[in-house]
Amino acid sequence: MKLLVLAPLWIEALAVRSSLPGVKVRRTGMGRTQVDLGDADAVAVAGLCGAVDPELTAGDVVLATELRSDDGKSIPCPGSALLAEPLRRLGLRAKSGPLYSASRIVGPEERESLRDRGIVAVDMESAWLGEAAGDRPLAVLRVVVDTAGHRLLSPRTVLAGVRGLWTLRRAAPAFVDWVEACVTTPAADADTLASMRVPRLAQQ
Repeated sequence: MKLLVLAPLWIEALAVRSSLPGVKVRRTGMGRTQVDLGDADAVAVAGLCGAVDPELTAGDVVLATELRSDDGKSIPCPGSALLAEPLRRLGLRAKSGPLYSASRIVGPEERESLRDRGIVAVDMESAWLGEAAGDRPLAVLRVVVDTAGHRLLSPRTVLAGVRGLWTLRRAAPAFVDWVEACVTTPAADADTLASMRVPRLAQQ
C-alpha cells in the first residue's frame, strides 16, 4: 500500500521526511489548497496545530477523529484511531477528538466557542486535505504549538514550535504501523473501525 503524507509547511514536511525514509512526503502549502494525490493508496496529514482543549500543552499529539471546517464540512476520520498504539509505544501523549480547520488564524476568544462544540484543536488545512483523500484510508496527526489561552503570535511560540516539530519528527514513524494496520483492517469493516476509540489521553 502506497502511503502519501501531506504536510502543509516546508518545515513540517522536513520534520516528517527525516523520520520516514522511503515514504513520499508532499508539502501542500498553508491554507486551503489543491493537492495531487497521485497513485497514493493511503493518505496521512501531519503538522502543527493550536489547542482548543485547555488540557493540551505544547508538544501534545492530537489525533483527529472528525474533521470540521468553517465552511460547514464534517468528515469522519476513524482511521486516526489506528495511530494510538504506535504512538503509545513511542512514549508520546495523544488526545483524540474533532479537529477544526479555519481559513484564518483562530484566536483565544473564538477557541472558547469552539470548545463548547467539542473541538479539541484547530488548524488551517486538514479538513480540505481530508476531503481530497476521498475514499482512501485517512489519518490526521497534529502536534500542539500554541495552547488554548495564548495567541499564535506570542514570544513563547518560537520555543513551543521547536518542541512541536521535535515531537512531530518523533511521531512520524507511527504512520508505518498505521499503513500496516490499514492493510489488515478490511475497508468493508468500516463500522468496526469507526467504533474504535482513541484513549482520551494515552501515555506510556
